[in-house]
Amino acid sequence: MKLLFICPRWGSESLPSQDFITKVREAGYDGVEIGFLDVDPAAEETVALAKAAGLALITQHWTTQDRDLEKHLELYGQRLHRMAGFQPLFVNSHTGRNLFSLEENKRVFAVAEKVAAETGIPILHETHRGRCLHTPWRTGELLAAMPATRIVLDMSHWCNVCESLLEDQDDLIEPLLPAVDHIHARVGWQHGPQVSDPRAPEWSDAVNAHLKWWDKIIAARRASGIAQFTICPEFGPPPYLPLLPYTQQPVANQWDINVHMMNFLRDRYR
Repeated sequence: MKLLFICPRWGSESLPSQDFITKVREAGYDGVEIGFLDVDPAAEETVALAKAAGLALITQHWTTQDRDLEKHLELYGQRLHRMAGFQPLFVNSHTGRNLFSLEENKRVFAVAEKVAAETGIPILHETHRGRCLHTPWRTGELLAAMPATRIVLDMSHWCNVCESLLEDQDDLIEPLLPAVDHIHARVGWQHGPQVSDPRAPEWSDAVNAHLKWWDKIIAARRASGIAQFTICPEFGPPPYLPLLPYTQQPVANQWDINVHMMNFLRDRYR
């Protein structure tokens, strides 16, 4: 199984598209994951440069947060069509809202199923705070109701929402792992979605908690015989990355952390 390591555009938006793509290739990434606003004149340029450079492409939907369900469904469908139109490996979707009922969220997921069928582009759903899949138990409920759903696993959100490193939730999480097709390799902790620097020894417990789940997913995927699997080290910029008081200086460098995580996981799973 080939592992593809994907670089997030998030945090590097100020870089011109060509500079970003050059930096991605020099760091050794295999692809890029890009989230677009509704109107982004640089989107086509960034995608074209990524593809010309031989990089894999993942597009990311995150903008639909309307509380009115009918408006939410309409905008969500439109935006997914746009994301799929770039012909990515798949669309990573922040789907639904945690305040919607399960039945309401099922209507949102049904829109994604329809767009995927119409475009031929898979749509994966991220385990994200504020969204339908904000906890392991809600994710389990949704997968039981819609078993064809495929997910992007970001354990950092669950650690934050559950205010734990999920030590006692193996029975909830293990059944969800076969649905994972993409990993966001960010490390969260009990009180936040991102540790300050995963290289620091004080975060070893949090890092090891995430590695426990990532190791299981990679081993299972290898055993299944699939050709490739994608991982995006997705430590974010401020305010995900903590800042010093008064000076508002970042306590670490986002780019360096993500490159470290890519190389660490590449060596671990080589």
